Amino acid sequence: MIKKELCKILQHKEIAKDIYELTVAGELVDEINEPGQFVHIRVTDSWDPVLRRPISISSYDKKRKQLTMIYRKDGQGTSLLSQMAPGMELDILGPLGNGFPVSEVSIAETALLVGGGIGVPPLYELSNQLTAKGVKVIHVLGFQTESAVFYENEFSKNGETFVATVDGSYGAKGFVTDIMKDLSFDCIYTCGPTPMLKAIEQGYSNKRLFLSLEERMGCGVGACFACVCKSGEDPNGTSYKKVCSDGPVFRAGEVML
Repeated sequence: MIKKELCKILQHKEIAKDIYELTVAGELVDEINEPGQFVHIRVTDSWDPVLRRPISISSYDKKRKQLTMIYRKDGQGTSLLSQMAPGMELDILGPLGNGFPVSEVSIAETALLVGGGIGVPPLYELSNQLTAKGVKVIHVLGFQTESAVFYENEFSKNGETFVATVDGSYGAKGFVTDIMKDLSFDCIYTCGPTPMLKAIEQGYSNKRLFLSLEERMGCGVGACFACVCKSGEDPNGTSYKKVCSDGPVFRAGEVML
């Protein structure tokens, strides 16, 4: 069930250049069903900006009623959000969307988790849950440059973790797909920019693949149709999926990238 709640900020800090980790307390944590869901945050009490901001859930603790999100400061809304301090309250709507299906991989298999930039955060709770289930996990994280790298140590606690940077300033030089070609795995869970998702979908059509899309959203609940994408299940290209409510996680081929 979706809830709207004033959640208290417990911790808020910059963990990489313009990347912030935000932890809040709230009852809506009880409603989270899957890793990969997101929330919509109202960043000000005024009408400017008028729209809420979609933020990925990176981890949650139902016993402690805590929820951690990671976002990039990029624009008016997230710049205002980055100025909020512990003790303040945030108007949060959530949880929203459909996440990654943990049940799709068995303990006898290896899951590859591939994240690009701000697509990395929703994979962390997924990694935690797969590891707790007994699944072997491998992580490949891609960033533009060294100053943008975050959560490498956190992922490494769950399994082997590789980092690629486009400029080669940290880890392997290149893209996540350059690292993937040398790894052995049974299924892929991925989140990141569309070109990355498209390359993975085209290169690994023989694998079970789940993709989480990054898209601009208006309402977050499927009412405004601002985040539609063409359905891959319609050969005529006349039907659409809403990323916020049908996704953001889709099976490979379910939408056209």
